[in-house]
Amino acid sequence: MAGSSTLLIPLVAGIIGLGVLAQVLAARLRVPSIIFYLLVGVIIGQPGLGIIDSSTFGGALSAIVGLAVAIIVFEGAYHLRFDRLREAPTATFRLVTIGAAIALVGTAIAVKFAFSSPAVSWKLSFLVGALLVATGPTVITPILNVVPVRDRVAAALETEGIVNDVTAAIIAVVVFETVNPAVSSDGLLQAFALRLGTGLLVGLIVAGVVYYLLQYVDLSPGDAPRNSRLLVLAGALIAYAGANTIATEAGVAAAATAGMALGNVDHPYEEDIEAFKGDITLLVLSFVFIALAAQLELAALMDVGVAGLLVVLAVALLIRPLLVFISTVGDRFTTNEKLFVSFVGPRGIIPASVATLFAVELHSAAEELGGAQAELLNQQAEILLGTVFLVIFATALFEGGLARYIAEKLDVIPMRVIIVGGGQVGRALAARLEDRGENVVIIEQDEEAVERARNAGYAVEIGDGTDTDILRSAGADNAKTVVAATGDDDANLLVSQLASSKFDVERVIARANNPDNVEAFEDLGVRTISSAMATAWAIDNQIERPAIAHWMTDIGRSGDVQEVEVENPELIGKSIREVGPMLPEACLVALVSGELHENAEVPTADYVLEEGDMVTLLGRRESVRDGMKLVSGN
Repeated sequence: MAGSSTLLIPLVAGIIGLGVLAQVLAARLRVPSIIFYLLVGVIIGQPGLGIIDSSTFGGALSAIVGLAVAIIVFEGAYHLRFDRLREAPTATFRLVTIGAAIALVGTAIAVKFAFSSPAVSWKLSFLVGALLVATGPTVITPILNVVPVRDRVAAALETEGIVNDVTAAIIAVVVFETVNPAVSSDGLLQAFALRLGTGLLVGLIVAGVVYYLLQYVDLSPGDAPRNSRLLVLAGALIAYAGANTIATEAGVAAAATAGMALGNVDHPYEEDIEAFKGDITLLVLSFVFIALAAQLELAALMDVGVAGLLVVLAVALLIRPLLVFISTVGDRFTTNEKLFVSFVGPRGIIPASVATLFAVELHSAAEELGGAQAELLNQQAEILLGTVFLVIFATALFEGGLARYIAEKLDVIPMRVIIVGGGQVGRALAARLEDRGENVVIIEQDEEAVERARNAGYAVEIGDGTDTDILRSAGADNAKTVVAATGDDDANLLVSQLASSKFDVERVIARANNPDNVEAFEDLGVRTISSAMATAWAIDNQIERPAIAHWMTDIGRSGDVQEVEVENPELIGKSIREVGPMLPEACLVALVSGELHENAEVPTADYVLEEGDMVTLLGRRESVRDGMKLVSGN
């Protein structure tokens, strides 16, 4: 059945269908979809079922996997913005250099000493180590989608995944040439440099051509968005294929380079391209992971036995924490954030795909050689495949499945702002809050409003905001602000009371649609904004102070005003005169407030900051953001 060409089309369609169902289920349970991909693949690949085996796709599997990897790596790199790397530049650089080296050598040592088999040479150990350097966006991104950690943590994990995918693939190919007797090996450093250099050059050339076509060539007025999407997809595939033609596995580096280059320049139809690539990647990812997992028999996992489990434990509990803590020495990461990054290191598509292809090549070489050497190569293929997939299974299952729970226990998820009401007011507020880096969740029960909010990219909890369970599910236990912004004053009042009494939220604000209700709300201790009064204030500002009103309305474009608590010990006890030069250029302290002040006041140059003071920073957007980090010490 597996080898019948007449059944190939329904088989492929079935795999894609199972992949989509796995993605939906994973989103519902808030765990990485790779867990379900692997489970489905292993099940349908078992010999007794006869659904899929190594002959199903014939010799086309390596080409299919290669093109799929190109799309996946390109998509991940496209979302990697250079400006985010500023959040943790030192730690990120160390993770992809020192950290990758520790992972490579540490894993190789673990493999060598865990297995007593003579088939496990140092070359094979380093091959497994090279493959398991890669974490990758296919497993990191789903985790970060359900665990909204601080930008510095997310930037470090995302960059590590993209860069290490590339370096791991190239290093693995170079090391494999020393393992496979059918391949003549070059010098290791020269082979690595050749592949990496080829990938960088081809990727930049393709990115430049695609950018020129997007920016300066009329792609047909009626079909320009569609044509731009297809052009970028074709660019990813051409970059991969072109570089691979010159040097084996240079295509991964080319796809990553092209994606990163295009993702960090302004070009037309960017949002259309991002949405299209995301959908294509999900389909490709589901198919490839299931198809690869189906090549693995459970016996291969069982054969590595205790030795394989020892490698898993060493990789997850010893090597990963060691490389993370060394890479983040002296950086802004808190101890809990370091522990979280240590826990989150699941392996993804690169180890799975490359290990499968290597195993196939070793088995092919064994058939040609025969005798004792053939038996040795077959053993090495099984150990390679079993160990790599066991690490993938274990890290994806436990680290992916428990990531949110661990993050909550370590308290590394920034406190949330919950907006009850996803109408125009709620979405407009969410846009401004997310622009300044807040972790926003909207609660809405109207289907159309939910769809609009999600299409705009906001996290939405479906349900009634006056329900305690819904508020808890949205994260009210870890919320610093709850805003009741529905069009129903009774609902807003109830939400405010629940947030204050049940969850002890620090700041609760309600929208009063009827001005007559403002006094009643405030008598109950609810900070209230009257829709009518807010509109009147806005009109008055446009009449009396149009310049500042216009500037305030455009917050997020050029200027910003933010209030932040003084927590940096280096600023406490210093005067405004001393603090001024420490702040970024185009950022100043406009107001000081807090428990020690009856009202907010404009500080004099001699005013001395005290712990607990709230300072209002005014200035250019990026300067204010940097100033907030300085003042808070975060």
